[in-house]
Amino acid sequence: MDFEKQRVTGLFMRNWDVLDETGVCTADRDCEDAQNACEILKIPFHQVNFVQEYWHDVFSKFLRQYQQGFTPNPDILCNKYIKFDKFLDHAMTKFDADGLATGHYAQTSIGEQFLYDKDSASKGVKLLKAADSWKDQTFFLSQITQNALGKTLFPVGHLTKDVVKRIAHEVGLKRAAQRKESMGICFIGRRHFPTFIKEYLEPKQGSFISVEDNKTVGEHQGHFLFTLGQGANIGGMKERWFVVDKDAENNTVFVAPTTHHPALFHETLMTGPVHWIHQPPRQLLEDQMMDCYFRFQHVHGLTKCTLTSSSMGSVIVSLSKPMRALTPGQYAVFYLGDECLGSAVIMKRGPSLYEMNWKKYQSGEWKTEWLSS
Repeated sequence: MDFEKQRVTGLFMRNWDVLDETGVCTADRDCEDAQNACEILKIPFHQVNFVQEYWHDVFSKFLRQYQQGFTPNPDILCNKYIKFDKFLDHAMTKFDADGLATGHYAQTSIGEQFLYDKDSASKGVKLLKAADSWKDQTFFLSQITQNALGKTLFPVGHLTKDVVKRIAHEVGLKRAAQRKESMGICFIGRRHFPTFIKEYLEPKQGSFISVEDNKTVGEHQGHFLFTLGQGANIGGMKERWFVVDKDAENNTVFVAPTTHHPALFHETLMTGPVHWIHQPPRQLLEDQMMDCYFRFQHVHGLTKCTLTSSSMGSVIVSLSKPMRALTPGQYAVFYLGDECLGSAVIMKRGPSLYEMNWKKYQSGEWKTEWLSS
């Protein structure tokens, strides 16, 4: 940011005000850090409270989806409904701002141009990966609207994390430079999830069911305490078991032995309506199919896939290789080159490798082949 050419104001949004298990409200600490940075940079500091909006638009949806058996992504929901909607609108109207600058590692196709040319976004704006591929955060921005993207600046998007920290030290922002990476649920922070979620959803005893023989192998306190791919912590077993599916209506968690069981791997999935950031890809509109790249977790690398148009703006995703623990409720995010095309909620998965090969697996014919691969 060029502080000599731009009138810059620091604006902090408070979305959560509940103490964590240690009696600390992380929002207070975050606010202090933001105010400290503004004092050093000699720019005005303001804050706005969106606790009620966050609860209604993000956290209540988060809880409802868990109850329904999905595993939502509150970071994407927060960016969509709060940061790049209500927060952006507040900055524009309250402070007569020309744009919003955030610390996300991402870039746009117009950069700072919108600050000097009001028509620069008229032909659409593309969301592009950050220069630092390890820190790229376009995954979390994959539901951003054109209106928001055309008014947003990502000042660190063309820099690496090391360079950002060095610059912070040089301008006196040592507190910010030494700050640990943000982790955990958006604006809530790192929490012990089972303890946290049981504050809002009532535990209810259910069964762990083996996918191999449909027998009960243990009990649990609620399907919402588990996500696909995680360990089931079933006592008395010779090997560790993992969650492969859930039935929310009957409070059943389906499990399988070993972390690489074929029931954990799928090659296809179906999404809800896709949010295309710039515009629907021309090839998909014309051919009803297109190749691109996919991820459903920020930490994952990109996987080549083929999209096939389906009803109501949804797509069927066929992966170039099976992926472990594809999770309904998470976002399927699509890329082509350096562009983040957009994303959609994963609604359901195709058959697992186990479902497609269960006879060969149980006979031992395919089991040996799979375990050795």
